[in-house]
Amino acid sequence: MQNFTFHNPTRIIFGEGQIAALDSELPHDARVLITSGGSSIKRNGVLEQVQTALGERASFVFSGIEPNPTYETLMQAVELAREKNIDFLLAVGGGSVIDGTKFIAAALKFDGEPWDILAKQAEVNDAMPFGSVLTLPATGSEMNNGSVISYRAKGDKLPFRSDATYPRFSILDPTTTYSLPPRQIANGVVDAFVHIVEQYLTYPVDAKVQDRLAEGLLITLTEVGPQALAEPHNYGVRANLMWTATLALNGLIGAGVPQDWATHMLGHEITALHGLDHAQTLAVVLPAMLTVRREQKRAKLLQYAERVWNLMEGSEDERITAAITATREFFERMTVPTHLRDYEIGGDSIETLIAKLKEHGMTALGEHGDVTPEVSRQVYQLAV
Repeated sequence: MQNFTFHNPTRIIFGEGQIAALDSELPHDARVLITSGGSSIKRNGVLEQVQTALGERASFVFSGIEPNPTYETLMQAVELAREKNIDFLLAVGGGSVIDGTKFIAAALKFDGEPWDILAKQAEVNDAMPFGSVLTLPATGSEMNNGSVISYRAKGDKLPFRSDATYPRFSILDPTTTYSLPPRQIANGVVDAFVHIVEQYLTYPVDAKVQDRLAEGLLITLTEVGPQALAEPHNYGVRANLMWTATLALNGLIGAGVPQDWATHMLGHEITALHGLDHAQTLAVVLPAMLTVRREQKRAKLLQYAERVWNLMEGSEDERITAAITATREFFERMTVPTHLRDYEIGGDSIETLIAKLKEHGMTALGEHGDVTPEVSRQVYQLAV
């Protein structure tokens, strides 16, 4: 196991009815900006619950944060927060809303051009305090310090992270997910699955605890994912899905182990260029990535085949192929297609995608730093 430091300051408040706990989590004199996506939190009653819990505190709502939140939209929220003298942000929504709120929080305290936080990876030393009410289990953003933001005008999608951008708290009420459309649930399952894989499917470092935790989370997703589509009001299923997605990216399973993230970086470029959902790009890229890099990942792929998919018959190569096939079939069973052609995208844009990877410095990706532009090209070609 590699050396590591693990610290996660986010308080998790889990379970049905816990939105009421907001009253005890925020200062009584807080001026709150509620950030959200579309109108779903109004339709399903979550916004009303939030505002009731906030009581007489001054609160304002900024809505319209997109899936793959954009710099342009988030800077409008920054302006509103300054205009209303906001001192606490409350993200109510899924990972995109929480990611966007992290950027708003950082931009409000940043001395300089906020885009530099992303484009130049400028250091973020302070951020406005914020919490979240999670309504879509997927990204784990509710319990980590990372964020990915798009700049529509530039065609960029870039990450940042800072110790200052952990949520102070996150409220996870599984009942808030009951009204989600199947596409969002399916995307959330795929997103969480690939988050785990990026930290697990690398190479062995004798990290038995992390491996077993990761494998347990993966198996849980293979069980509850299809159930979540079939039984949208099953509290137990939704509770397990929500907590699994949070644990997938709160730093615990990634502590002391090598990590990959090449699939994510290639996927970000597809989203920026073609507008696919984040999880759709992951479902497209991961099987191709595992196929191209099967030798570098051989030992962990064999472990993955046995422990997650119970594949123990046949040669090593046959088991690896079967594990990659099982992964693809799971995504397809979750109704998330796994080829670019399924989204009416051909190979014409591959060189543009490669050029963007180079522009963003993504030329030595993966746990070994050996995912060069040429390797990325092979992955994209296989993903078509």
